[in-house]
Amino acid sequence: MDKQVLGYLGLLGCFLHILMPGAMTASEFEMDGDYLIGGLFDIHHVSGTPYRDRPETITCSSQRLILSSYRRFQLMRFSVAEINNSTSLLPNVTLGYKIFDHCSDTQNFPGIFNLISVNDFIQPWDESRKNLSKVTAVVGTYTSTETLTVAPLFMMNLIPMVSYGAASSVFSRKQNFPSFLRTVHPNKDVIEVVFNILKQFSWRWVSFLYSDGDYGKDGLDLFMDKIKDTDICLAYTKGLTENTDYPQTLKQLEIQRVGVIIVFAPEWTAEALIKAAIKENITNKVWIAGDAWSLHKQLPKEEGIRNIGTVLGVAEPVLTIPGFSDFIYFSKAESQQENANQGKFCNQNCDCSNVTADDIINADPSFNFPVYSAVYAIAHALHTALQCGDGRCSPDITVDPYMVLTALKKSNFSLLNHRVQFDDNGDPNFGSYSIVFWNHSGDAEEVGFYSFHSSFQFNINSTKIQWHANGEVPKSICSKECNEGSAKKQEGIHKCCFSCTVCPNGTYVNITEDPYDCIDCKDTEWSEAGSTSCNLRLVEYVPFTDIGAVVIMVGTWIFIGLIIAVSVLFAINYNTPVVKSAGGPICFLILVCLSLSDISVFFYFGEPTTASCILRFLPFLMFYTVCLACFVVRSFQIVCIFKIAAKFPNLLSWWTKYNGQWLIITVAFITQAITLTIGYSIAPSKPFNDTMSYSKSIILGCDFNFEGIAASLVLLLSLCCLCFIFSYMGKDLPKNYNEAKAITFCLLLLIFTWIILATASILYHGKHIHTFTALAILSSLYSFLLWYFLPKCYIIIFQPHKNTQQHFQGLIQNYTKTVSQ
Repeated sequence: MDKQVLGYLGLLGCFLHILMPGAMTASEFEMDGDYLIGGLFDIHHVSGTPYRDRPETITCSSQRLILSSYRRFQLMRFSVAEINNSTSLLPNVTLGYKIFDHCSDTQNFPGIFNLISVNDFIQPWDESRKNLSKVTAVVGTYTSTETLTVAPLFMMNLIPMVSYGAASSVFSRKQNFPSFLRTVHPNKDVIEVVFNILKQFSWRWVSFLYSDGDYGKDGLDLFMDKIKDTDICLAYTKGLTENTDYPQTLKQLEIQRVGVIIVFAPEWTAEALIKAAIKENITNKVWIAGDAWSLHKQLPKEEGIRNIGTVLGVAEPVLTIPGFSDFIYFSKAESQQENANQGKFCNQNCDCSNVTADDIINADPSFNFPVYSAVYAIAHALHTALQCGDGRCSPDITVDPYMVLTALKKSNFSLLNHRVQFDDNGDPNFGSYSIVFWNHSGDAEEVGFYSFHSSFQFNINSTKIQWHANGEVPKSICSKECNEGSAKKQEGIHKCCFSCTVCPNGTYVNITEDPYDCIDCKDTEWSEAGSTSCNLRLVEYVPFTDIGAVVIMVGTWIFIGLIIAVSVLFAINYNTPVVKSAGGPICFLILVCLSLSDISVFFYFGEPTTASCILRFLPFLMFYTVCLACFVVRSFQIVCIFKIAAKFPNLLSWWTKYNGQWLIITVAFITQAITLTIGYSIAPSKPFNDTMSYSKSIILGCDFNFEGIAASLVLLLSLCCLCFIFSYMGKDLPKNYNEAKAITFCLLLLIFTWIILATASILYHGKHIHTFTALAILSSLYSFLLWYFLPKCYIIIFQPHKNTQQHFQGLIQNYTKTVSQ
């Protein structure tokens, strides 16, 4: 297949040779030498691509002259002349060149075929190497589209092609372009600089206008990839062509409220856009120019250019090339003496007689050093291939293009204080970029730099920039930044367009990680509405040193002391009527159970544990049940003796015979023990962190499972009811035997205490609810001690005359008389 292609190219070369025989040399475009370098410069530019129904070439000199390209063309001629005059580089070897005006990417093939032909024929490279091209390497072309068109023709025979302007990323693929190198930085480097400018000034809402070709589309793809995970949004993009409706494009920019416009296009496209912006009275914008037009000479001086806003640009540093100006003056003087009528090969004619030396010297200097370094890189590669040294080069070596390519890839030389090297992709491993500002004098003033091989890479002196916005850095945002503590809510497809929502309590927003979401605080943290971080919650529980805890524990020890005192008093007066009427041995059981019940009080203080959570209720429920059972038995006994025995004598007999009081108490105790064991097995109480009641604190408590103690509470309530019923039945019994009022009052006090606690638990959820619970338990214990036992102690101590058998007998006789009447 390759041989067929080469065959067709050979035929086309033959036809071109027939059509244009006897081409004569043009001094500016051709110069003989031992080794030829090809050159492709778009000295003229074709505006538009007219429709053609057959292949045809174009006369470039009839098109618009691009002065900056003509300067680059002259710089190649100067570089070759300077090398030929050098005694250290390529001694006793002269370089020649053959340059073509490459003004079109589709109609300039005669010049390309001329460079790759051998004796005006294009043939495959055979092993004898007789069909090698006469050029050693090629400098050019300028644009990416032009390069994509012609590069494959040079790649076939590995003819080195060193471009000074083709910046598309595709040329870094060595599998497709094995003999392509470039001295201009690829688009990714320019995009990197533009991106850093946007970050420097916090511009987030930008537009990207690009030439609708390989160069511009590659720049757009790289830019979109660069901003993909950043806070920069691309508000509007547009590919610019010769047929672009600029007023409509500029109107869209106004509709989108874009403040920063990146223009990634060659100078002729940028010219049309900027002039249209001036005409359409587009104002107060920041224009960021790519390296292709940032050093434009005429546009900064265009009338009305200040009205469009501020123009910044990315450009290669302007380097003064010694001797170039003298060369131009001499060259123009010499060209005026030439015979204007001499024959020239296709597109080796400039018709630039009206261009003065000063016009060339003062033209846009963009890409001048890339041209200069490209020619020198080829010369140094030839120097290596020819094994030059000691003032001469080896005359016996036949240099093939691929040998020059091998040496080119290993380039490492100094040129105007720059170390010229290439990386593995053939991209430059040297150089930097300047950031320029179009000042009010119409000049591109350097205000910053970006270095690719320095620790201090990027810097802009913004004080040198005369901003259009009253001297202040302009803003370019879609939506105003949210206040601190507010999250963004995206509106539409652009993340830069949003509304703001204040983060509620318990959440915060971290703008560095995710400005679009309110993040929930951890359970151990809290935050107020509109927070940017969470605070650690205060962990609260009632310590043993708390004043309330100390008071209750002191009260508990006093209670224990009173229990001991009452027990001793009752033991001393065990056989007296008061002790017997109070219950006799049952009194001691009640006192013991009351003292054991107060164990629960101590476990409401300190940091909760599983054991303390279980012991908060277990001793109280267990032993308080026995106390209530004792009071039920005692109430029943009194009623039974005075009222039930007469009607049901067998019941009293059975009660006495089988010790009914101890049976009831034992059954109550065992039943409560079983219910508590089952309850705590099903739903055990355990430590619980209350994070819901208060936002700023965590209340340490116990997970109270009502299901676990429901049966125990039912049993307690049942005993309370029975106790109350029997006490009420005995309300008219003899005074010393009448415990109804005391027991009833104790029960009412008990119920009132726990109603108050239940109400407090509903209204208050702080740490002191545990103190209140401990107080309720202690109050329940004190109620029986104070209102049941202490009155009897008072009689024993202060009214001993009432603690006699005769006194009690008298009370019984009076009661009997009252009943009989």
